[in-house]
Amino acid sequence: MAAVAAAAHVGKGRRQFVGLMWTKAFSVSCRHRHKKKWAATRPRISSTRLALQNFDMNYSVQFESLWPSIRISLLSEQKYGALFNNFSDIQQITQDLECLNSVDFIWESQKAVQVLNSAAGQQAIESAVSTGTLAVPAESQAQPLPCLSTLISPNIKCYTFPKGDISLFPPARPDTLGILGYYLLDAASVLPVLALNVQPGDLVLDLCAAPGGKMLALLQTGCCRELAANDVSISRTGRLNRVLHSYIPPNVCDVVRITSWDGRKWGELEANTYDRVLVDVPCTNDRHSVMEEDNNIFKNMRKGERQMLPMLQLELLIAGILAAKPGGEVVYSTCSLSQLQNECVVERAVELLNLQYNIDVHVEDLSIFRRLFQDTFSFFPNCRFGELVLPHLTSNFGPMYFCKLRRVG
Repeated sequence: MAAVAAAAHVGKGRRQFVGLMWTKAFSVSCRHRHKKKWAATRPRISSTRLALQNFDMNYSVQFESLWPSIRISLLSEQKYGALFNNFSDIQQITQDLECLNSVDFIWESQKAVQVLNSAAGQQAIESAVSTGTLAVPAESQAQPLPCLSTLISPNIKCYTFPKGDISLFPPARPDTLGILGYYLLDAASVLPVLALNVQPGDLVLDLCAAPGGKMLALLQTGCCRELAANDVSISRTGRLNRVLHSYIPPNVCDVVRITSWDGRKWGELEANTYDRVLVDVPCTNDRHSVMEEDNNIFKNMRKGERQMLPMLQLELLIAGILAAKPGGEVVYSTCSLSQLQNECVVERAVELLNLQYNIDVHVEDLSIFRRLFQDTFSFFPNCRFGELVLPHLTSNFGPMYFCKLRRVG
C-alpha cells in the first residue's frame, strides 16, 4: 500500500508539474499573441509626416537646390492677402487696409508697368538724340509691357503686406448692410482668376468652386453675365452659399447659379457654352498636407484617392474645355508643386482632346505674369506650361500653379 501511495503521489506531482508548464507555455503564447496584436494597432506614422517624406523624395528631384528653401517655407506660417469686396463700403475699407500699411499688389503692378514703359520710351528718345536721328529702328526699340487691362480680369483688388512683413490681417467686419469688406485668402489664388481675363458679358463656369475665394474674385470683376459655381460636394456648396450671402448683395447674387454636379460630366451637360472656364481641381494641397492632420489626403484610408488624383484632374480639365465655346478660354489651377498634377495633366489633356474629339487647344504664354508680379510672388522659372508660384520665406504665398488654354476648334 505504501508503494502504491508513493506512486500516486509521484504521479500527482508529475501531473501538477506538467500542468504548471502547460499554463506557463500557454500564458507565454498568449502574451506573444497579444504583443503581435498590440504591434498591429500601434499609432502609424502621421499623415503630415508621410506627406513630407513623399515630398522630400519627389520634390528634391524636381526642384533640386530650390527644395530646401521651399520645404522650410511650406512648414512656416502662410502669408495671406485681403481680396477687396467692391460691394462693401469702398472708402472705409480702403482706408482701413491702407492704415495697416498693406497695398493692392495688382494696382502696384499697373504702376510699375507705366514706369517701365515710360523709362523705355525715354531711353529710346535719348538713343535717337545721341545718334543724331529721330527714327529708331524697330529692332532696337525696347519692348513695352502691355497694359494690364488687356491681360487680366478687371476690377480685382487684393491687398498684401510687403515682402518680409509677416503681419496678419484682422478678420473682416460687416458694414451697416451686413456685407463683409474683404475675404482672406492666399493672394496667389487670385492669379488664376486674373489670368482668365473675364470680359463684360461673359458666361463663366467655375467648375470646382468651393471654398469660394475664386468665385468671389470672379464676381468682383462685374463682368459675369452668368456665373455657374459648381462643386460635387453638397456640404461644400453650402459653404459657397454662405460666402455668397456674406459678401454679395442680393441683386448681384441673381447672376450666380450654384450646383452640385459631377464636374467630369459637364462636357456632356453643357457643351460649347461658356466664354471662360476656371478649373481649380482637387489636388494634394501641399501646404495643408504638411501642416494639418484634419482632412489630409495622405491618410492611409485615402491612399487610393490620392493615387487617382491625376486621372480625376485630367477628366475635369477635359470636361472644362468641352464646356467652353470654340475660341473660349480655360484656366487650369492647383495648389500643388507636383509636375504630375500640373504640366503633365495639361499636356495629356491637349493630346486626348485632339485624338478623341478632334479639338485643337492652344496653351497660352503666361510668362508676363512673372514680370508683372515678381515684387509680390516668387515664381519657378522652368515650367514647360503655365506658371508656378513657389513658397518663399520673404513672400510665403502658394504653392499655386495656373495654366491658360484656348480652345481653337
